[in-house]
Amino acid sequence: MSRGKRHRHSLHQTVLAASFSGFVPGNQVILLQNGEDYFPAIEAAFDRAQHEIYLETYIYENDATGQRIADALKRAALRGVNAYVLIDAFGSKDLPRSMLDRLRADGVKALIYRPTIFPWWLRRRSLRRMHRKIAVVDREIAFVGGINIIDDREATGDMPPRYDYAVAVEGPLVDVIRHSARRLWSMVAWSYFRKGTIRGGALPVSTSAGGHMSAAFLVRDNFRHRRDIEAAYLRAIGRAESEIILAHAYFLPGVDFRHALVNAAGRGVRVVLLLQGKVEYFLQHYASRALYGNLLDGGIEIYEYRKSFLHAKVAVIDGHWATVGSSNIDPFSLLLSREANVVVDDKEFGATLTHSLKQAMETDGRRILKDNWNQQPAYFRFLSWLSYGLVRLIMGITGSAYENSGAGDERTPEPED
Repeated sequence: MSRGKRHRHSLHQTVLAASFSGFVPGNQVILLQNGEDYFPAIEAAFDRAQHEIYLETYIYENDATGQRIADALKRAALRGVNAYVLIDAFGSKDLPRSMLDRLRADGVKALIYRPTIFPWWLRRRSLRRMHRKIAVVDREIAFVGGINIIDDREATGDMPPRYDYAVAVEGPLVDVIRHSARRLWSMVAWSYFRKGTIRGGALPVSTSAGGHMSAAFLVRDNFRHRRDIEAAYLRAIGRAESEIILAHAYFLPGVDFRHALVNAAGRGVRVVLLLQGKVEYFLQHYASRALYGNLLDGGIEIYEYRKSFLHAKVAVIDGHWATVGSSNIDPFSLLLSREANVVVDDKEFGATLTHSLKQAMETDGRRILKDNWNQQPAYFRFLSWLSYGLVRLIMGITGSAYENSGAGDERTPEPED
């Protein structure tokens, strides 16, 4: 068997293993907190690249961080590295054309995911965004998380950086993540009449030593993987024995998810939520509060992060099952957007994330007490339920059944974009 055929066979087997058994053994997964950890790590990886780079981001800002990453991509392209950048049109609607022109002039292949976002913004197709945040370098290392390409390294005015996470992955799971990135790029490239088609043949086998961690890569799309991320959460919550910690910027779960959390608390599991304390997006902020009473009555602890904007989308269950990614627990992530999460089954990684989350709750969080919450003024409750109703109305207009099926079950499967 030729080297190229062996490579394709190995990749196919790795992808099949991930698809059918979920977890892939032999990985090293490192937790990265905030842009302070993330941006130097991906920049260094881009500078080590020898063959190819894939970068997917919902937001790409033309700020100091965006310029810095563009410089790293340029250096790679000048070395002959094939660099592919996929940017969501809605998330990056303020990105000037000059940045795209610069990337392309520097030899970077840059495409926009679903460039037409108006005027029919309430149509389901228009709301289906590419919310993934992924970077893959050669077959050596991959990054997955919730951090966009935007200045989040230093405080802005009186506001500290957003609180967020990503992971760096080395080992066989990198091939699975790379396969997903290549596939999405190819589909978008075809929609541009093959502009930016992938170049180059098979890459050399990774020299990374990997590690001892079992990990899985989960995506949410609009065809074959519509509920994979939600299903993984529900399985882990249903099996929880001691503790569940969820930290999410936007938390608006459906019935099944809420019942799973309340049932876990009812059987003696400590269930803790770390949620957004500052108002970033009015509607989502107040809609999530409509559910606080039910969750508190069910024995669930709620903390609100008040130091800065919470942008995390992570969880740790029983100290060993952990996930880091782009998917919120809300209808936009669970029904409409393309999302990507890494799940790690490892006590050491779980302990690291648990410590980070508990420290944030203790130092920068405020616990919402049941008795105090029940004394909220009537106008606040009205505002919360009005916001919740508007979110449900939007989901109804887009044709997405949400409340009656937990995270929703889109009635008619649609082809990949």
